[in-house]
Amino acid sequence: MTENNTIKNPIANTEIAPVASTEITHESTLYAEPIGHVGSLTITNSLFTTWVVVFIVFVISIVIKFKSKLIPKGFQNFFEFIIEGAMDLADQVTGDKKITARVFPLAFTIFLFVLISNWLGLLPLGGFGLVEHGEEGLAFIPFIRSGTADINTTLALGLVAVIGSNVFGIVSIGLWKMFNKYVNLKALGEIFTKVKKDPTILISAPIMVFVGILELVGELAKVASLSFRLFGNVFAGEVLLMAMSSIFAYVLPLPFMGLELFVGAIQAFIFAVLTLVYFTIAAQDHDHEEGHEEHKGEHMHA
Repeated sequence: MTENNTIKNPIANTEIAPVASTEITHESTLYAEPIGHVGSLTITNSLFTTWVVVFIVFVISIVIKFKSKLIPKGFQNFFEFIIEGAMDLADQVTGDKKITARVFPLAFTIFLFVLISNWLGLLPLGGFGLVEHGEEGLAFIPFIRSGTADINTTLALGLVAVIGSNVFGIVSIGLWKMFNKYVNLKALGEIFTKVKKDPTILISAPIMVFVGILELVGELAKVASLSFRLFGNVFAGEVLLMAMSSIFAYVLPLPFMGLELFVGAIQAFIFAVLTLVYFTIAAQDHDHEEGHEEHKGEHMHA
């Protein structure tokens, strides 16, 4: 890139105006780049892409809803095939068709959102964007940047999955039982009621309380794991493609493009399956299972 230098005229011994850089550069940034403003709201390229993805998912939903027929054909037939296969897979994850029926719409919507967002950032639309004057010359800012290549988007998705699973757990087994998963007051209370019959409760109860605290920490770790895994894979893929394009723009990126399409699908699948797993775990009543096991043991002993 040409640097801005002050040139001296050796004859007149005067300075000529700095030579402006005319080379346009673009660098991958960890943060999303602003492309406009709506009032006080800054519109970034990842936010704009996210709106496009939401619009695409919305259009697909509307088309399927109003174009559905009793005898499917064409696009409806293909989509029903995908839905049936996905629901069968979800049944294997949850182990309960009732949980699948309640959670599947959210998990499949997340899958579509993440998949389209991952793939939209790979489309050859890099020529559409803004050219702005930066500190080192002209800088190019593309309109399209995968929403999942922005940590804000993946963090929001992670919060939806984890907070949603806990809300689902409250609805499924009750607020008190969900609360005791993290702050095990029941285990502390059993110290006073069972200590005479079972002195080992003095050791096991504090352990159960500590396990509850670890469960709470684990919920926070889930958010970080979901968001950083998705962000890291998608962002690294875009950087890789940009690096390959800078070496040889026409042939070299093609194998990596195919690889990134596969990685984008795998990441969407993993995110959706983990969402199903979190919702399934949250809906399990451990107290009921423990009571059932104790009753079964007493019956066998008798």
